[in-house]
Amino acid sequence: MVAILEALSQIRAFMDAGGNVLYIIAALTFVMWTLIFERIWYYRMSLKADIDVVMRTWESRTERKSWNAKQIRRMLIGQVGETISANLGLIKTLVAICPLLGLLGTVTGMIEVFNIMAVTGGGEAKAMAGGVSKATIPTMAGMVAAISGVFANTYLTRVANRESTLLEDHLTTDH
Repeated sequence: MVAILEALSQIRAFMDAGGNVLYIIAALTFVMWTLIFERIWYYRMSLKADIDVVMRTWESRTERKSWNAKQIRRMLIGQVGETISANLGLIKTLVAICPLLGLLGTVTGMIEVFNIMAVTGGGEAKAMAGGVSKATIPTMAGMVAAISGVFANTYLTRVANRESTLLEDHLTTDH
């Protein structure tokens, strides 16, 4: 229990050293990874059931070559494709916002440094250290969050494209 409390106090000290922007980055990263895990869960648990429903619907058709049949096929592929791609755009946007928030932290930390320099005349290195940490820690946190999100987003996009292509290939118009 003591180790947990010590770890929590160190996390709190780190968050306080990074300033308010670090809390925003942490919340954004939490939302981003929640969406990433939701997509992974969907691909592993529910996607097969959705594809099976579409396959049964398509296979139950007696004719598949008419214009109407092709439009129904497009609709079925589009509906599942939309579900497969759900939240990928939002994840991509969150990945792009993370480094921007890191830069916002840099700017706010540097404003604090410049304010201290203006008040003290620039000779108080210890006073400026808090502003420097508020300038560098959010930048690092934003970049780490973005890099982790880029890898996850690349994986999810690849899986979504592969599953959409496989679905199109399975819905044949042979009879």
